[in-house]
Amino acid sequence: MSGPADEHRKLAAGQVARCAVLTVSDTRTRETDQGGRLVIDHLERAGHSVKDYEIVRDEPDEIRSRLEKWLAPADLEVVFTTGGTGIARRDTTIEVVRSLLDRELEGFGELFRMLSFDDIGAAAMLSRAVAGLAGETLLFAMPGSSGAVELAMSRLIVPELSHLVWERRK
Repeated sequence: MSGPADEHRKLAAGQVARCAVLTVSDTRTRETDQGGRLVIDHLERAGHSVKDYEIVRDEPDEIRSRLEKWLAPADLEVVFTTGGTGIARRDTTIEVVRSLLDRELEGFGELFRMLSFDDIGAAAMLSRAVAGLAGETLLFAMPGSSGAVELAMSRLIVPELSHLVWERRK
């Protein structure tokens, strides 16, 4: 199947995104953070540049503070968060991320849950994932499990990241 998206992907080939990765967790460390490591590995394998990586506790002010610092200078083109997306009382990442978005990419969350359903069934409804534009920066929030990160990065984000960056640079 060929169309405008395929043409755009060809034009966008080789675009390197400047990225940062934020893990939201009360328990993970750099040594135990499989989700954050997976995001970084996928980005680097695809030729993108990871400029920063941090872990913050699942506290709205900490999440917001870190994201606002990365979003302010617009040096980064894409910021990824992993973790803190469930429905437990301490899971606040989605609310913070949504408050920073100017334009939401609804399809990311929709497709993520659709693909998750194939893997985990009805529990996919608990998978909160969101993406969009915060100013000029693409911002993706995904669950912290390694399975969720693998699915989001390999099936949705990495295949379109150069295209997304190319569209924003136009």
